[in-house]
Amino acid sequence: MVKIGVLTDLSGSYSDLAGAGSVLAARMAIDDFIAQEKGRAFKIELVSADHQNKGDVASNKAREWFERDQVDMITDLVTTSTALAVMPVAKEKNRITIVNGAAATLITGKNCTDTNVHYTYDTYALANGTGKAVVKQGGDTWFFLTADYAFGQALEKDTTAVVLANGGKVLGSVRHPFPGTDFSSFLLKAQASGAKVIGLANAGTDTTNSIKQAAEFGITPKQSLAGLLMFITDIHSLGLKATQGMYLTEGFYWDLNDETRAWSKRFFEKHKRMPTMVQAGVYSSTMHYLQAIKAAGTDDTKAVMAKMKAMPVNDFFAKNAKIRDDGRLVHDFYLLQVKKPEESKTPWDYYHVRQVIPAAEAVTPVAMSECPLLKK
Repeated sequence: MVKIGVLTDLSGSYSDLAGAGSVLAARMAIDDFIAQEKGRAFKIELVSADHQNKGDVASNKAREWFERDQVDMITDLVTTSTALAVMPVAKEKNRITIVNGAAATLITGKNCTDTNVHYTYDTYALANGTGKAVVKQGGDTWFFLTADYAFGQALEKDTTAVVLANGGKVLGSVRHPFPGTDFSSFLLKAQASGAKVIGLANAGTDTTNSIKQAAEFGITPKQSLAGLLMFITDIHSLGLKATQGMYLTEGFYWDLNDETRAWSKRFFEKHKRMPTMVQAGVYSSTMHYLQAIKAAGTDDTKAVMAKMKAMPVNDFFAKNAKIRDDGRLVHDFYLLQVKKPEESKTPWDYYHVRQVIPAAEAVTPVAMSECPLLKK
């Protein structure tokens, strides 16, 4: 018996980009694996819970799952604070975590563990995609509106480094509580800075509310917004009129090719929304985990982690991708630009793919990593 737990945000700021869609994605992976095995599959059980984006809630639930319910692997962990709270519990209990929803490079940096995989994306990839593109387009002065916790701080730090490296300047930053609702005072500081670009180092409803309020105050289009972590669900809720022309970086887009379209269509039939990169990552990583158990012939953590790192990921989510010793899945990313309303031909047809960012450029170089597991 293999037991998988999806620990996610089912009710808060990130429930749209992860939440029930992540639970569905894990269920689809389990069902597909069982179907592929044609009666030879081991027994697999799925449990899920709402971590409420709180580290203590997440770590307590993880401990309960590991100790009482014999959960073998926990996935999703949207929100950096919950990922960083659960990873050491999994290490202590010799169980596996697969982070899809959280972003901070700390996860495969100084907080890395040999029982964790960081699968979908991180702040380094986001900064090197969106930050670099916006500076090259002439957005050379920045002011950051930052969610005041580990993720927002990491995203601001990584993007600042990219802006400066590409000849831009950072005029200041302001930190807002997470989650937030009223961004007026923070946006007015950003407006007063005179920066060409307001970098939104936040996510989920914090990002969508920031964008709505910037329009209400007349800040846009005089100053540009850079959504440093945006999801297709954010574009859908805001609409193309409000978001057209914005750049964003994703590890997955449903309309990339026939494979991504085929899987996303199946997901849409069940969820009535196209998948975010987090939800696609949950499916891919859960399938990779199950295939590793099959290849290892055991669900022993050490053996399964060894197989996960030895086996390449080759599916609709990533091609020829490998998990590094620090746990980071090294895969391509995509620089996307939101279409104008008249350019969108079908529902959820939201992006121009402006650039494929090769895997080697999208992840923190080994030489820069603070993870002790990497032999430099």
